[in-house]
Amino acid sequence: MIDRKKRSPTIMDVAAAAGVSKSTAARALSSAPNVAEGSRRRVLEVALATGYETNHLARSLRSGKTGMIGLVIPDIANPFWAEVARGAQDEASRCGASLLVFSSDWNPDREAAHLRALRQARVEGAIVNPVDDGSASLDNFGLPVVLIGSSAERFPDQSSVGSDIAQGVALGLDHLASLGHHRPALLLGPRNRLARARFVRVVHDHCISRDIDPATLPVEEGGYTVDEGRLAMGRLLAKQDQPVRSVFAANDLMAIGAILALRDAGLRCPEDVSVLGFDGIPAGAYADPGLTTVGKPARAIGTEGIKLLTKSGAETAVQRHTFLDCALIERGSLAGLDDTGPRRVRVSHAA
Repeated sequence: MIDRKKRSPTIMDVAAAAGVSKSTAARALSSAPNVAEGSRRRVLEVALATGYETNHLARSLRSGKTGMIGLVIPDIANPFWAEVARGAQDEASRCGASLLVFSSDWNPDREAAHLRALRQARVEGAIVNPVDDGSASLDNFGLPVVLIGSSAERFPDQSSVGSDIAQGVALGLDHLASLGHHRPALLLGPRNRLARARFVRVVHDHCISRDIDPATLPVEEGGYTVDEGRLAMGRLLAKQDQPVRSVFAANDLMAIGAILALRDAGLRCPEDVSVLGFDGIPAGAYADPGLTTVGKPARAIGTEGIKLLTKSGAETAVQRHTFLDCALIERGSLAGLDDTGPRRVRVSHAA
């Protein structure tokens, strides 16, 4: 038996212990069909007993395939993108592939560097949420790519999968209206993000269809983080000419920040101000109160991205664009308006 303390077992060690040739052992370990069943069983038993691991690098050099897929997302710290990664990882594992995950931190130069690293690693393809309007880094990638997220709309010639943002925003606005909140304040993301533009476009159409001037909706903007949402909500409350009774935040982290800002101001959610989020991250369930939100199918996006990538690899001339429905997740952060209409809430802030 091989002494595993001295060195890792090789394919030659496995072949010798199983009483077969090196080529037979290699075919047995790669599930090739032209191996006697008895020989295959002995090889597999020896490999298991000795802890033999296939040299994937050597095999990839021979076959041209690495069994690796890249995933480039904008913010791995955001629970939404972590869920996307989890869905992609589970589906890649089911397909027998390994997933390499990179976070671009919303930086186009970093995204381009990650794509170069993936190309050099000889991955079989990549799933990318592009953070820049330019397509040079994607054009130079030279391997199958599936785009995810709102940014994919900028690249109609690339296969993509994402949430149906228009359906999701409309769902949230309709739910707010059913509770009497026809003019919710908005917490929006940065102006240079396509997600913001799509969100605003749906809000505009929703207002026009109900004879509401979109310009009458209070708006603040910030980054897609708890801290930025907290600051933006504080600015909304400080506008004494625009009383706030409800808020629709562009993502759940901002919405959680808004709830914290209300608490800072001595206000209650939802009794004084209702808050609606957008994403459906698990952390929303643990907010106080629990965050009502429009849930985007994050894990399904990752799963479908891998599935679409494998199809794109086989049919590179075919572009597919998949949009997945969002769903309302009701918790405790929304309340209906009473018959007396909106109350003016005055908040004092330190200079």
